[in-house]
Amino acid sequence: MSVSMERESVRFASGGTECAAWHYPGTNGGCVIMAGGFAVTKEPATDMFAKRFHDAGFTVLAFDYRHLGESGGQPRLVLPIRDQLADWQAAIAYAPALPGVDPARLAIWGFSASGGHIFRVAARNPQLAAAIAQMPNTDGPAAARNAMRYQKPLAMLRFTGRGILDALGGLAGRPPRLVPLMGEPGTVALLTTPDGREGNRALNPGNRYPDWQQAAAARSALRLGFYSPGRAAAKVRCPLLVLVCDQDQTALAEPAVRAARRAPQGTLVRLPGGHYQPFLDGHEQAAEAELSFLRRHLLDRAQAGSPAAAGSPAAAGYAPRRGG
Repeated sequence: MSVSMERESVRFASGGTECAAWHYPGTNGGCVIMAGGFAVTKEPATDMFAKRFHDAGFTVLAFDYRHLGESGGQPRLVLPIRDQLADWQAAIAYAPALPGVDPARLAIWGFSASGGHIFRVAARNPQLAAAIAQMPNTDGPAAARNAMRYQKPLAMLRFTGRGILDALGGLAGRPPRLVPLMGEPGTVALLTTPDGREGNRALNPGNRYPDWQQAAAARSALRLGFYSPGRAAAKVRCPLLVLVCDQDQTALAEPAVRAARRAPQGTLVRLPGGHYQPFLDGHEQAAEAELSFLRRHLLDRAQAGSPAAAGSPAAAGYAPRRGG
């Protein structure tokens, strides 16, 4: 799909293969590194927000995890958490080499499952200037328990069984058994919550991204239910923006709220709506909150002491709520 901005395809090494990324050249020295939700490729995951950040002058590096989208790695759609965290490290190492990027002004952005990763990645990289977790899945067990309310028992058993068989098959070198990312209650799918089923409308309206295979290895989907990255919140030293939607039935707002309050420099923004609201009617509010945060921590601090700082865009920007 063509876009109305300049961007170029780049690749960087990670785990013996390469991650594919879009590079949007910026003008202000700041750089936002972005990745999508679980098994969501970079285009449906980041295009809307990357455009807003780029239009504001930021360099953007939006990448696909290994085994996904245009990135390398086999088998396809097998998405171990440890590999995704390693891909983040590789992206952070690569970004300062991009033209015009100040290494002291790097930010990271992720939503849903990747929003959960943000806590662990930020905790491991105190040199980051800022981090944004949008509708983050911070507590996999809590989200899994809530998801059971919107699924039928037989379908839950089939989903679990497929995940176990896929894990065993992986040990034997067999191709992955896939599950759809979204489905109706009673079908074997990762998300059957009411707002979870809005994913295609929010991220892929009119089949804008026909190459996005909306499925993942069952073993990887099953393991998400045991993943609790919000535990790392207290170790995040950089400024952290956590954006939640109060009616989120997929990642859940309250565990993310608690994680934001544990972060030493956590800022919380609460919006009405479900899991994908920032890609739907809530996009303007979400984008403005995130841009204000990025300007404050990537631009205004770098200009501290400059006469121009008092009149910076962030001074008149959206003022997010602190701590809830």
